[in-house]
Amino acid sequence: MLLAIDIGNSNVTFGLANGGRWEHTWRLPTMADGEALLYYEVQITNFLLECDIPADQIRQAVISTVVPALRATFEELAFHLFRTRPILVGPDIYPRLRLQISRPEELGTDLYANAVAAHYLFQQDCIITDFGTALTFTTVNAAGELLGVSIAPGLKTAISSLFQKTAQLPEVPLELPASAVGKNTVHAIQSGILIGYVGLVRHMLQAIRAELGQQYIAIATGGLSSILHPLKDEFFAIEPNLTLDGLRLIGEEVGRGR
Repeated sequence: MLLAIDIGNSNVTFGLANGGRWEHTWRLPTMADGEALLYYEVQITNFLLECDIPADQIRQAVISTVVPALRATFEELAFHLFRTRPILVGPDIYPRLRLQISRPEELGTDLYANAVAAHYLFQQDCIITDFGTALTFTTVNAAGELLGVSIAPGLKTAISSLFQKTAQLPEVPLELPASAVGKNTVHAIQSGILIGYVGLVRHMLQAIRAELGQQYIAIATGGLSSILHPLKDEFFAIEPNLTLDGLRLIGEEVGRGR
């Protein structure tokens, strides 16, 4: 079995694949303090016990992280729990896609995994929209060239920023309101952020296509990809596990070369 680990700023997502198919996926909050190693070791061990999966069945681990402080933590965990040297996604294995960007070392490894999976699954010009802590648009063409990325604050990030930076605005749930005209503070924030982001996403897709060509299909992923219902028809496909799919593909390819 292969264990894919996507370490994001808000959550760590795990996927257990067997024969190219996801058997289990689960998510834990991101913790980068002094207790992180023990916390994740206990959580992973408990999950494997609950699913009756012996640790020695996991023959390979592949890790993407945008939290540098957790890189060594999960590298140690993989070796301790599974006796395997994990594959750490980074610029040294990026040649699977040709990068048309000036600083490959600045590319988020999760975005690279998204591009790998989208290119593998669709073989078309794609715009991958990832609704996470950041809202990202990664453009990859049918020839396997990653052309660039656009980044905006994610939905939770935008709402949390209002809550943290203002004295009277409450933190609100991520629920799309029925009306664009807010009748109370909660609805006003939901309208401004959530309905506003519908416009942001549509305009970004329109701007990228105007620059590169209307043939670029849009693929949605990320934990919040299902919240903005009015955008459903904008996307050719919604792939919640796209990042994990990319990590699995990278792991399989790199593993063959070891």
